[in-house]
Amino acid sequence: MSGLAPAPATAETFHLAEGPVWDAARRRLLWVDILRNMLLEGALDQGHIEVVRRHAFDSMIGAVAVGADGGLLVAAQEHLVLLGDDGSRQDGPRIIPAGEPRRLNDGGTDPAGHFLVGTLSLDGPSEREALVRLEPDGRITELDRDLTLSNGLAWSSDGYRMYSVDTARGAVFVRDYDVATGAVGERRVHLRVAGGLPDGIALDAADHLWVAIWGAGEIRRYAPDGAITDRLAIPAPHTSSVAFADDDLRTLIITTATAELSRQQRQDHPDSGRLFTIRVDVPGVPVSTWCGSRMTTTQ
Repeated sequence: MSGLAPAPATAETFHLAEGPVWDAARRRLLWVDILRNMLLEGALDQGHIEVVRRHAFDSMIGAVAVGADGGLLVAAQEHLVLLGDDGSRQDGPRIIPAGEPRRLNDGGTDPAGHFLVGTLSLDGPSEREALVRLEPDGRITELDRDLTLSNGLAWSSDGYRMYSVDTARGAVFVRDYDVATGAVGERRVHLRVAGGLPDGIALDAADHLWVAIWGAGEIRRYAPDGAITDRLAIPAPHTSSVAFADDDLRTLIITTATAELSRQQRQDHPDSGRLFTIRVDVPGVPVSTWCGSRMTTTQ
């Protein structure tokens, strides 16, 4: 690392900023403010991020993916929504039965462009949360059903290993992943996190895993063997996610939150809720666009 510290990149703060995604084709950054029901688009310029467009929803939203045509696939509270570039919206498959005290959380696209998203409980501790995949024909394939809080997702540079976070267990899992067939291998623990909770993740081109540590104000970089190789201190206790952006994928985007901070914590950490950026030495792994363009199945 260069020795520089991450710098605040947005003028405004967000309640629960999450799920940053870099749309390379349009040079825009996307992220969500979950508890304010808002999807945001930003312009990145020399480490600074300016909000250029907002999309309000009538429920919490957990994640977003970019389609090849520029449309956006959004994980609303209980179901998926396709947001057209013209502002049109189309409801897609339902993931969570209506009215259950749960919501969709972090999501991402695999190297073939299939969208995966997980769930969390809104009603206390749980060990029945799911991780699912949206198939091209609109079916939903369940990968996990025994999670405490499904969170960050990432794939290795060769596309054949998938990493996933179970936050309340403090675990990052890894499994074999066949991009061609969608077959998924046995889940196993890749690493356990102490001194905070693992949240969003991203992989770089050296197959090192960057993990946002909620509660610690820290981003950690883990080698393939699970050893910590770098730490970035963030002046915001609730660091929520990371992503690589810019033309060379060497600008690290860091989202943070004011949610669940005490008044004293907010006073002590006034930059909480902002997005941060820092230039890094190793570029990130490109994130695939969503392989769909429309959805015809609603469950």
